[in-house]
Amino acid sequence: MTVSLLRIRQKPLYSVTGAVLIGCDGVNSVVAKWLGFKAPTFIGQAAIRGCVNFKSNHGFEPKSFQFFGKGFRSGFLPYDDTSIYWFLTTSKDKEREDDLIKMMQFVLRKLGNENVPDEIKAIVENTELDSIILSPLRYRHPWELLWGNINKDNVCVAGDALKPMTPDIGQGGCAALEDGVVLARCLDGALIKEKSEETKGKGDREREEYKRIEMGLKNYAKERRWRRIDLISIPYFVGFIQQGNGQVTSFLRDNILPAFLARLLLNKADFDCGKLNIS
Repeated sequence: MTVSLLRIRQKPLYSVTGAVLIGCDGVNSVVAKWLGFKAPTFIGQAAIRGCVNFKSNHGFEPKSFQFFGKGFRSGFLPYDDTSIYWFLTTSKDKEREDDLIKMMQFVLRKLGNENVPDEIKAIVENTELDSIILSPLRYRHPWELLWGNINKDNVCVAGDALKPMTPDIGQGGCAALEDGVVLARCLDGALIKEKSEETKGKGDREREEYKRIEMGLKNYAKERRWRRIDLISIPYFVGFIQQGNGQVTSFLRDNILPAFLARLLLNKADFDCGKLNIS
């Protein structure tokens, strides 16, 4: 098959020929659109995220910190002895979208209104402006994966192209790695020529290889479908509870979710996608 690599405006850069097309082209996947998936749904929230390097030991324990307020939540996570990742999730505001200074001021104002400790606010204050981004949060409706085509012929999708999801349980990158392991295992046998094909003509060999690839992608889709539905549904539910301001959601967030969430995160991370024994 021939694949055209596209610019944002859909103008071909060049074409390549291959036996299989795996769409790993992100949330706005062109391949997912070709397979019939709709554009991911915006959930009405955006995440302002940043990373800061203190150049020396910051003194925080390797723990995750989260703070909740009216219409927003924020979190901080050290990922080594000198660096910290932080985020603040709130309703999307066009006014702040392209203005890094306004985003920084907004985050500090929210943290100040909720009486967050000064050492936490200092994390944001020490973040360089070019280390801050704003991302609209989007996800794919679970029922689209239930009924949709993860593969068609010799084409499939993986990673965020398959499962745009909110970041509330921290499994986006992990799930993409799972996809890669399962996909490699399912395609391994398909791309190996059998001895019986050596006496066949080129056309017959290509047709048989195509059929094996198609079956391998079907097996991949079957194996990943329910795992992906799970990983889309759970984060959305968790985020809805965490971000909610109603009496019921606030009660669940403050009294039930903390203990439940810790166990949930461990369970979702402790997933065995099988061994990658390839030929």
